[in-house]
Amino acid sequence: MASLTYRQLLTGNRSFRNLWAGQVISELGNWFNFIAGLGLVRAVTHASPEATAILVILRMLPFAIFAPLAGALVDRWPRRTVMLASDAARAFVALGFILVRDPADLWLAYLCTVLSTLLAAFFEAARNAAMPNVVGDRGLLAGNALMFSSRFLLMAVGSALGGTATLWLGYEVAFVVNALSFVVSAYSVWLVPETDMRAPREAGSDGASGREARSGRLSIFADVRDGWAFIAREPLVAALIGINILWATGGAHNLIYDRLGVIFSSADGWSSDASVAAIYATVGAGLFIGMLLSRRIGSKVELRGMTPAFMGWTLIAHGICFALAGLMPTLWAACLMILLSRAIVAVEFAVQETLLMRLLPDDYRGRVSTTDRAAEIMMVSIATAAAGQLLDAGASARALTVASGLLSATPGVMWLLLFAAGKLTMPARRQTEDEEAERAALASAG
Repeated sequence: MASLTYRQLLTGNRSFRNLWAGQVISELGNWFNFIAGLGLVRAVTHASPEATAILVILRMLPFAIFAPLAGALVDRWPRRTVMLASDAARAFVALGFILVRDPADLWLAYLCTVLSTLLAAFFEAARNAAMPNVVGDRGLLAGNALMFSSRFLLMAVGSALGGTATLWLGYEVAFVVNALSFVVSAYSVWLVPETDMRAPREAGSDGASGREARSGRLSIFADVRDGWAFIAREPLVAALIGINILWATGGAHNLIYDRLGVIFSSADGWSSDASVAAIYATVGAGLFIGMLLSRRIGSKVELRGMTPAFMGWTLIAHGICFALAGLMPTLWAACLMILLSRAIVAVEFAVQETLLMRLLPDDYRGRVSTTDRAAEIMMVSIATAAAGQLLDAGASARALTVASGLLSATPGVMWLLLFAAGKLTMPARRQTEDEEAERAALASAG
């Protein structure tokens, strides 16, 4: 099916425009907050790797634990209401970091991080479940690419601005900016009708499955189990979730970026805040570039029937590039390899996420997509905790970078082997007239 272009989607879909605009603003504030939070923890603990690891883990682990529950709830509750409530609550929580002044106050930073992550789980579950309904099948690849490319662009811009702001204006400014960003995001979400966020047959319903809606019982945990059962009987869905979990074994990236920044700051004469911000800005730039290219590349890959091979080889290539970053002699050389790695994996992720969304029925989408995300983040949390322990035991950040890259390349190998052995097959897709014409054009162009 021929994908809409970015321009067609943005000019022709007001609901998507508003949803997208809200994300742009809130992501800018998020990265302001994250860079400031890392800097604040380093400042009050004298750059303790253990404290940094705890903050990074608490930014992920609550999501992993509660995301499946959030997914089940957004399959029942009005998705717009969930997103509005999450944004409003996050605006208040973001201001709690301002009260952290010394090591005795670290518990407050950790608590605010946990609450922010929990609320983000509900927001993302509702947004991801709503996306295919907001953009339609033809707009799904472009919509995913725009959503994630803007997120990663703001990761680059927000990290750079966050590092600069904390250096010149102090940490408090970043936390206030983050709070205000959630207010703007809530207003943008409020402009999107709830009926645009569900399939027409479910508009106005409570979102429960047919059996439980008729019985009037609220069995959220039964919904979660039902989602897991769906995954178990769909081999391709299970495989997509499996490769994400395997990828996450090398996912101690946030801790690695922080430690690499400390290493290069002493070698290149930068402040640690500036070095860490530069690495995060590079990560965001690479992901943004990859996502920006993903609609065009993804469309060509789908038309040529190369999705499985493309996903496998790009996963392998991105892992190798990331491993090489750990061997580079300077900050800029390491940033170049990180840039390449993130650009490659961003294209793969857009293709993978679009495939997964197309495989999921609307009334399962919240549960299954959040199970995928939760399992991945749980493994990233475990990898980060293990990396923190290794650092405390004397392991070098460079060695961890190499190991992380090689581990995150392994799912590409497994994915290719599953298709080569005939264990997985792609679903048959009906070609539209537009797609046939595009395929013919590609063939004539050689």
